[in-house]
Amino acid sequence: MKIVVYGDNKRTGILLEDTIIDIAKVMTKKNKTGATNLARLENIIYGGQGIIDQIQTTIENLGEVGDELFIAADKTILHAPNIPSARIACAGGNYAEHAVAMAKLRIERGESSPIKGDPRDYVRDRGFWGFWKVGREAIGHNAVLPFPTRATYLDYEGEVAIVLGKTGKNIQEKQINDYIWGVTLLGDWSIRMSPEGGPMNFAMQKNFDKSCSIGPCILVGEINCMEIGLETRVNNEVRQQFQSGEMAFSYGEYLEYLSRDFTLYPGDIISGGTGAGTAADSSKIGDNGKPLLDRFLKPGDVVDIISPQIGLLRTEIAVSEE
Repeated sequence: MKIVVYGDNKRTGILLEDTIIDIAKVMTKKNKTGATNLARLENIIYGGQGIIDQIQTTIENLGEVGDELFIAADKTILHAPNIPSARIACAGGNYAEHAVAMAKLRIERGESSPIKGDPRDYVRDRGFWGFWKVGREAIGHNAVLPFPTRATYLDYEGEVAIVLGKTGKNIQEKQINDYIWGVTLLGDWSIRMSPEGGPMNFAMQKNFDKSCSIGPCILVGEINCMEIGLETRVNNEVRQQFQSGEMAFSYGEYLEYLSRDFTLYPGDIISGGTGAGTAADSSKIGDNGKPLLDRFLKPGDVVDIISPQIGLLRTEIAVSEE
């Protein structure tokens, strides 16, 4: 089942091919208790599996209902399907092939490669790292991302993310299936070549207005989060192709790491990182020792993050709003 957030009022719906069925309206039509509350995504997530089962059964036995319950997906806005108050944790450097590609660039700059053996072992030996995205202004499918004024090198990173469905703290890796509510796509927009000083920083390369895309839906139900395929295209040119199962650290391992002494809530998101093919890891190095700009994003570019299971998340790069 694909759950979307759509329209001017950000209501929830079920995406069936090119049509959206309004969840609250159809549940009201079927006289389900508390149906009007299901217009909000947070109420569906907090409702747990019981609510999902009710919605699924209702959709499967829909019968004759009014046309007002059906909306053409291409005639409305698809917002980021996330709770604005939820946290978004993004794994960093979690795909071996991405690490290998970055190491090759270091060699091209005349530096030594940090990878001496199996790249996956290198990633795991290096340990967990990542950053938080401020998701209040996450954007959805067909949204416009203004080019940040402080950026020269703007990069794309297609990712597969899980959405949590339970509150938990000090969670064990083996409990991951108890906590996953759904799976979605995430666009991690990154400012490269903008070093931040100090022992701890605010991840400003990863956070600026609309620096995170989520969508087009959350896939809920019988799905293995480690078997999601992903492809990223820039202006229809394939740049990234990988499977979520190629991660060095699994979602369960990140869940255990992040929940130490830290409570995670329904709606919180953990993104598994990106594969090889970003502009940062695939660009040639210029005479000045910096990457050439050819493969980095510029106003007018269109980025498609695609999964056969989840769908298409499209973002257009525009000139700065300032």
